Amino acid sequence: LHTIPLRYGEVTDITADIRLTLYDAGHVLGSAMAHLHIGNGLHNIVYTGDFKFGKTRLLNKANTEFPRVDTLIMESTYGGVVQPPREQAEKELIEVIKKTIERRGKVLIPALSVGRAQEVMVVIANAMQSNALPEVPVYIEGMINEVTAIHTAYPELLSRELREKIYSGENPFTYKAFKILEGKTARAELVESDEPCIIIATSGMLTGGPAVEYFRLMAPDPKNSLIFVSYQVEGTLGRKVRDGLREIHLVVGDRLEIVKVNMEVHAIEGFSGHSDHRQLLAFLANITPKPKRVILNHGEPSAIEALAKSIVRKLQGKVLPANVEIYTPKVLDSLALVI
Repeated sequence: LHTIPLRYGEVTDITADIRLTLYDAGHVLGSAMAHLHIGNGLHNIVYTGDFKFGKTRLLNKANTEFPRVDTLIMESTYGGVVQPPREQAEKELIEVIKKTIERRGKVLIPALSVGRAQEVMVVIANAMQSNALPEVPVYIEGMINEVTAIHTAYPELLSRELREKIYSGENPFTYKAFKILEGKTARAELVESDEPCIIIATSGMLTGGPAVEYFRLMAPDPKNSLIFVSYQVEGTLGRKVRDGLREIHLVVGDRLEIVKVNMEVHAIEGFSGHSDHRQLLAFLANITPKPKRVILNHGEPSAIEALAKSIVRKLQGKVLPANVEIYTPKVLDSLALVI
């Protein structure tokens, strides 16, 4: 691979007159905002990409301090959408798990292998250490273990609290309740056992992976719970179940199986790696120096429009310059940045 890894804050010449510097985006491990210094101070662009301007147990919030910013290109995924505070999401997750364990049921958490799974692991480890949750086995399957090993290898990129725990030998990713599963043989035996447990498995939208098999085995039992902690895309099995479908047709081997969904289904908002509407506005209020123009992208038209209106109403002429330019380009539109 023709790849040159860069540290946050490291200035690199990518052409004769453009310098690139990466800054922490707080989205997933190693995610970065790109600062482009063009010419001899002629123009400076910050491209946020996906970012989270909110501290999580896993990562620090996105950087807001740059040497210069003329144009800011900012994601708008959750423009117009306010998510629950992270503390509330954690509390709800712990409550659902606790109630399921108390009735001797099992919890299935389909999780994205990068970021979301590690966040949930840290929340569960902390809850068990503080006795907010009883200590039961937490089975982990899929690509989660490999990705978690990468997180452990780069503690300097994690949140300050998590980094200090790892340096002091208290790695929550290796908490004693966590058990790594490899292979398919243990799945049916695990589900059929009488012990309450938690299962974290890929994929997060039930589009494949071991989570689908666990769902098939666990769905008929009303003592069990399914907890979604990530967005469910339209058309996925996860979305159908989240929206209330209670009879699922799954192909098992060479036959079609009808699965009755009697387990409890919960969708917990607030664990997203994207900034919600309030956090997007807070990022603009805190960024220094203030941009002369803001270009909103990476969002549905309605989300971009809602965010643009809020910027004009709440920030322009207050924490942003009165003459700041706000652009909401459509696909294939082009903008000429007048220097």
